[in-house]
Amino acid sequence: MWCVPELNREYVERMEDVLNLMEKPATEKEPVVALDERPVQLHATERNGRPMAPGRIAQRDYEYVRRGTANIFCIVAPKTGRHLTHATTNRKARRFAAAMKRISDAYPNAKRIHIILANLNTHRLKSLSDAYGEAEGRRLWRRFVIHHTPKHGSWPNPGRSRSACGHASAWAAIGSRPSASSSTAPAFGTRPPIGRAGRSIGVSPRRTPAESSDIAQALRLGRRTRRASPVNKYGD
Repeated sequence: MWCVPELNREYVERMEDVLNLMEKPATEKEPVVALDERPVQLHATERNGRPMAPGRIAQRDYEYVRRGTANIFCIVAPKTGRHLTHATTNRKARRFAAAMKRISDAYPNAKRIHIILANLNTHRLKSLSDAYGEAEGRRLWRRFVIHHTPKHGSWPNPGRSRSACGHASAWAAIGSRPSASSSTAPAFGTRPPIGRAGRSIGVSPRRTPAESSDIAQALRLGRRTRRASPVNKYGD
């Protein structure tokens, strides 16, 4: 499947704006931050796996039960490597507003914050005004210099690259309604479950600790409104 954008003047201007921003050196007064949303599926294991033992990695069975979905705000400062990534139940306007406030609070001494965003309808002043009131919402919004990626072309966004690396199905502990204490993510470096035809099912075999934390948080915050779906025998 290909992404086929319309290469018009707006596309080129936005692309060059983001690329020029990425070439500038990092400064404390004008940090550069990228934000992207990533939906994740929440899965519970159907069968007990085998724990890690001397000479053997942990093994997780490929069958799972669906437990709804969650969202991860992938927030990264590409110049410094700082991450403010966190999980939420959804990506609605108020969640976006809270993410923007989190970024603002992280840079209290910045004169202005350059932020790279996609083109969702929640990425606007109204989201912050509805969440925090007209005055406070406008104050927060004015702290940012918005750099939109081209429409149908989010590839220049470092947040998108970050979310692509961490994208995986989430696995919960066994149970019909996993709680915050029982829901866990696969440990860093563990091997993913293997489905039919040798396909890897679920998590990436080389997830970073930060990515494992993202998924664990998503598991704690995931929706539990639907009953569990039947077990998927094929991992798709």
